[in-house]
Amino acid sequence: MEQALREAKQALAEDEVPIGCVIVQGERVIAAAHNQREQLHDPTAHAEMIAITQAAAAIGDWRLEQCRLYVTLEPCPMCAGAILQARVPLVIYGATDPKAGAVTSLYHLLDDSRLNHRCEVIAGVLADRCGRMLTHFFQAQRRQGKK
Repeated sequence: MEQALREAKQALAEDEVPIGCVIVQGERVIAAAHNQREQLHDPTAHAEMIAITQAAAAIGDWRLEQCRLYVTLEPCPMCAGAILQARVPLVIYGATDPKAGAVTSLYHLLDDSRLNHRCEVIAGVLADRCGRMLTHFFQAQRRQGKK
């Protein structure tokens, strides 16, 4: 999660929403990404989406069945769907997202028994640090009159 936080700080430096994601296979980091929606003008450029693409390229397979995904904020529905499609077995996240969270807050997509794949979830890892970074970012955005 520390490395995911470093990715979130990189997003912050780029004036992006500070969310970072790291994917680990065994003890090796195979992907590290942060939000890049503003930079890429791409609504799908969430940290998890970019990291999943990197990880699949790194191992040469879309199935990330031997991987763990660490992300600083609870995944949204889009990212949760991609996590399920990639067959990631374990997701560890920091802060909950009461406005868009699809893991424990608004929806429970990663453990929905109606779907053909489910993930183990560990929530709240370094949640205070992850949440504080987001809170400070959005407070600064409001002060500057940004969207």
